[in-house]
Amino acid sequence: MSKILLVEDNEMNRDMLSRRLKRKGYDVVIATDGGQGVEMAHQECPNLILMDMSLPVKDGWTATKEIKAAADTQHIPIIALTAHAMSGDREQALAAGCDDYDTKPIELPRLLSKIETLLAG
Repeated sequence: MSKILLVEDNEMNRDMLSRRLKRKGYDVVIATDGGQGVEMAHQECPNLILMDMSLPVKDGWTATKEIKAAADTQHIPIIALTAHAMSGDREQALAAGCDDYDTKPIELPRLLSKIETLLAG
């Protein structure tokens, strides 16, 4: 079973997405801010990280850069989740080290396809 670290500060988004991922057979662990996300990436060694970009304590851009800079977590694929679907956001997410990018509101079939592609390597 693949473990997904969901880093999301919005309780409604977190609950909905974690329930839907668990129903699809994923083991989901949750962080509610960017600082906790970085810590949990090291502690939990997830197979994939879903990173909200607008987070308290440490934003998703900073947390992603820190995860990708550490030897023990740099290999973990990260999908940026953002409500800001502005031009340039995808490029900014990829420049920060994200492996893919998805917009909110989440379309589960599209997100699952990205998750499965990255987990397949």
